Amino acid sequence: MSLYRIMLVDDEEEVRKAMIRKMNWEQLGFTVVGDAENGEDALEKLEMLEPDVIMTDIRMPYMDGLTLIARIREQYPFIKVLIFSGYDDFEYAKQAIKLNVTEYILKPVNGEELAEILKRVKVSLDEEIEQRRNISKLQESYLGSLPILRELFLNDLVRRTTDVPRVVPKLREYGIDILDARQWLAAVIHVEQMEQTEERVLSQYQELIPISVRELVEDHLKTYCRFAIFNSLEGITVIAAVDGDNTETGLVNLLNDICKESRRMLEVAITIGIGHSCDTLLEINRSYQTAVDALGYRAIVGCGRTIYINDVEPVSRGKLQLDAEGEAELTAAIKFGPKEQIGTVVRNLAARMDDAKVHASQYQVYMLSVINCMIRLMQQYDLNMGEMFDSEDLYADMFKEVSHKEAFAEGLIPVACRMNEALNQERDRTTRKVILEAKAYIQENYSDPDLSVEMLCRYLHMSPAYFSTVFKKETGQTYVNYVTEVRLQKAVELLKETDDKTYKIAQKVGYQEQNYFSYVFKKRYGVSPTKYRGTQGNG
Repeated sequence: MSLYRIMLVDDEEEVRKAMIRKMNWEQLGFTVVGDAENGEDALEKLEMLEPDVIMTDIRMPYMDGLTLIARIREQYPFIKVLIFSGYDDFEYAKQAIKLNVTEYILKPVNGEELAEILKRVKVSLDEEIEQRRNISKLQESYLGSLPILRELFLNDLVRRTTDVPRVVPKLREYGIDILDARQWLAAVIHVEQMEQTEERVLSQYQELIPISVRELVEDHLKTYCRFAIFNSLEGITVIAAVDGDNTETGLVNLLNDICKESRRMLEVAITIGIGHSCDTLLEINRSYQTAVDALGYRAIVGCGRTIYINDVEPVSRGKLQLDAEGEAELTAAIKFGPKEQIGTVVRNLAARMDDAKVHASQYQVYMLSVINCMIRLMQQYDLNMGEMFDSEDLYADMFKEVSHKEAFAEGLIPVACRMNEALNQERDRTTRKVILEAKAYIQENYSDPDLSVEMLCRYLHMSPAYFSTVFKKETGQTYVNYVTEVRLQKAVELLKETDDKTYKIAQKVGYQEQNYFSYVFKKRYGVSPTKYRGTQGNG
């Protein structure tokens, strides 16, 4: 196992160096990744050093150990903290316990005692990692979650929100035996409300009714076909595999028998909506949606029976339309690219016209739907339609040429690619605008000692984590370093242009502690503020 990372925090450099020298860190399972001379310095280094353990003194200037630990607990709750102090103070110990400090050590630190403490800390870290990596426990947790994961997956499948390449492996992983069928068919079962009477046993236990119905359906279906059954928002849902041993008609008849059996055995009325069959499992979402549509006819044809969509709606084998799935794919491709993906999606949408045997007018309606989808996206992001279509003439021609389906895709791909470029540029502009707003906010509020990334992000309506990443990428500096730089530049201006005392300048640029201001200033410029002013000839 790799060495654990540890950081030392103490305002006495000799103490830090002595501690680093006298301990055999690697033998104890640790490596010292850095040190800091106070709490402020430690917080600045934490993000970069990523230690597993921090050893800190209590009494330090600018920010003491307990304040540092409180900040660590807010941002890095899993870091182990060892606190050491020359003061055997019960109040410190009580506060340390509240802050979930791992060990409280008294100075001077005894090497043997510290080694024993570090061994205990290593054991604790090992156990935590082992617990997280424990395969048998993970497997046990996974198996316990399997029914929930299975239901979520099947719900995603009928809504087509799952990734297509993952469908077959997931079906096998969850033990759902519906692959390799001739056709598939979805049915949705709605349990009707029933009056509560003493004669009806289940009416007194409403929560048990759906469970009883589901068991009844499973018992009848398992002797006839392979199927998956799960709960969806619309009701108990079945995906049935129709293969050589059964037929679609036979399945519809069986579901009708289940309705009768539910009324007889359970004294519960159920209505089953049955959708169109589909030739590929990836189209099961359409079968599911038509099953839900079939249930919508309950008020017309009555409850407590099967409602087969083919019986209540005319079958249209040659229907051609831009569905929600196609629109979502086109929108995603234009927004996120790459250009190869845009070309693939547009050509696939155009290819649907080759497979459809419909009247010429339906081709035109379909193509207009695709163009309209793109225009809505342009309007949503305030894109100039003339620029996206390259010219006003091409924009007009696109509507004139919708009768030529052969050239449709190749005409749209350049438009979609220009939209993609424009959206990328807009995202870049938005990011730059946010950074400019952030810099302006810092310029206006640098004198506030409470200025923090959280305060700034509340103003920008962004998450601190995302802002920090974007800010560093755009400026090359962390937020903390940038604020420090702004404050010190303002301090330099005040030192040159005013006779204010150092403590006044410290307050004006956002430092409550004059000593810490002097420490940060000297760290940046190599001299104290007073000496810096002297070198400028402004006594």
